[in-house]
Amino acid sequence: MSSVLQVKHANKSYGRTDAVDSLSLELEELKIYGLLGRNGAGKTTLLNMVTGGVFPDGGEIAVHGTLLKKGDVPAQICYIREKNFYPGNARVRDVLQMAAAFHPDWDAKFASKLLGTFKLNPRKKMRQLSRGMESMVGNLIGLASRSPLTIFDEPVLGLDVLMRERFYRTLLEDYAEHPRTVLLSTHLIDEIATVVEKVFIMESGSILMEEEVEQIRERAHLVSGLGAALDTFVQGKRVIHGERYGNAGMAIVYGKLTKEDHKAAESQGLAVEGVPLQKFFAYLIEEGQTDE
Repeated sequence: MSSVLQVKHANKSYGRTDAVDSLSLELEELKIYGLLGRNGAGKTTLLNMVTGGVFPDGGEIAVHGTLLKKGDVPAQICYIREKNFYPGNARVRDVLQMAAAFHPDWDAKFASKLLGTFKLNPRKKMRQLSRGMESMVGNLIGLASRSPLTIFDEPVLGLDVLMRERFYRTLLEDYAEHPRTVLLSTHLIDEIATVVEKVFIMESGSILMEEEVEQIRERAHLVSGLGAALDTFVQGKRVIHGERYGNAGMAIVYGKLTKEDHKAAESQGLAVEGVPLQKFFAYLIEEGQTDE
């Protein structure tokens, strides 16, 4: 597949703070990605660079094969920010009309349908909307834009569980009928695990891990038992996190475990379980381990 977005050794600093530090990533066409990281990891700075909002201090960014130059705003891209500054007196329908003018693939019929799906009143003024409903206006725009590259930054802020699930379900259903490249930037890995195919985990301006979600599910293990047996078992393996309590302990191990590994663990009285993705994500960032 061809590349939709290429970032090569991008850097961006604000004073003495390196917001993005020699970061590289690539997005292929027709795939849903996740960009994960806690607040301050550099996600928003990265997104602002790839959408032309700020220019990198170093490195290269290419969108749809075209190298971005200072002042460029890439075409065929829709970026839904975490906080969009819509005119307070504008009605929802006015905001949608403005969005339609900027997105050549805009689907007006689909946008009208989404108003009902997301329980949005087109006559309401933007300043009358809750934080969650404001998020849904942005999500509606991202979906109806049908842009070849669509980026959502924290799309479910302020939404209850029902509306979050409704957004993800709608995204997947529409993606099945109208495939394009989608990037979801969030800190909620458990919620997007069934939606995205591949994740980039970001911390301190760099990529800690780039991996297929299913690979993480298969390779992340929680091993627990007596400390001596645990030490023997994890020797030579990639340990993301470890804890000790008395003569027992636990370790988060990342890597493929063979049948022999499982037999060895069982023979030493060790328990091997899967790790919830959110917990794995938290431990990975806490330890600050880089991808191998």
